[in-house]
Parts: sequence; C-alpha cells; structure tokens
Amino acid sequence: MNVSDNMPLSGIKAVLIDDSNTIRRSGEIFLTQAGCQVVVAEDGFDGLSKIVEHHPDVIFVDIMMPRLDGYQTCTLIRNNGEFKNTPVIMLTSKDSLFDRAQGKLVGSDLFLIKPFSKKSMVDATIKYTRGKRGEGSNGQ
Repeated sequence: MNVSDNMPLSGIKAVLIDDSNTIRRSGEIFLTQAGCQVVVAEDGFDGLSKIVEHHPDVIFVDIMMPRLDGYQTCTLIRNNGEFKNTPVIMLTSKDSLFDRAQGKLVGSDLFLIKPFSKKSMVDATIKYTRGKRGEGSNGQ
C-alpha cells in the first residue's frame, strides 16, 4: 500500500464554510484524515476572506447561513476572475429540485447532502481536484 492510498488528498487545500460547528468539525476531520489542508469559516463573509487568503483547490459552502447564504457566496466566488474555476461543492440538508436548480444557476459543481459521509466528501474532493495534487495553488 502506498502513501496515496491513505492520503488521497495530500497537497489539496480546501475551504469549508458552514455556520454549524458540528459540520465544520466533521468536514475538517474527514478531509484532514485524507491528507487535505483545511481552512474553516463560519459564514460567507469569513469564507470569502479565507478563500482570497488561502487560494483553495476546492470550496465547500453550506447553503443556509446567516448574513450571506451559500447561493450568494457561490455567486461572489464565480464573479471573481481568480476563483471562478475553483470547484464549489454545496452542503445542504435540502435536496429539492428547486435547490439543485438554484445551485446550478449560481455555478455550484455538486451538492453533498447532510449528513455527509467521509467517503462522499473525500470522493467529491478527489473528483473535482484531479490533477491538482501537489501543484500548490498559485492562481495558474
């Protein structure tokens, strides 16, 4: 067994934005155990500043948050030239057709339904960051 089997997200940076401390901790633990470097934020405003500061390879955003919800946060990410191609995975307990349509409209790449498993979170991260391992993010 080689290292990449245990640490499939080695070299990947993620920002996880969720107002629930439980979800932030779960996501951080799942991704960190797979070798990912994780920065957490508790709302969209905090998340946007951490995205600019850390240049993640993938962004997880909760939909239902105070002040700036996940749809607004995703729209702002997509409107920023530097981050418009960074994968955005929406975290939600709402799985209606309307929610999925709204997510697509704002440019999200995927919906992960809460409570998500370690496997679903790691698999989604691998899928959307393929080819980025170990490159480091420098905006290129």
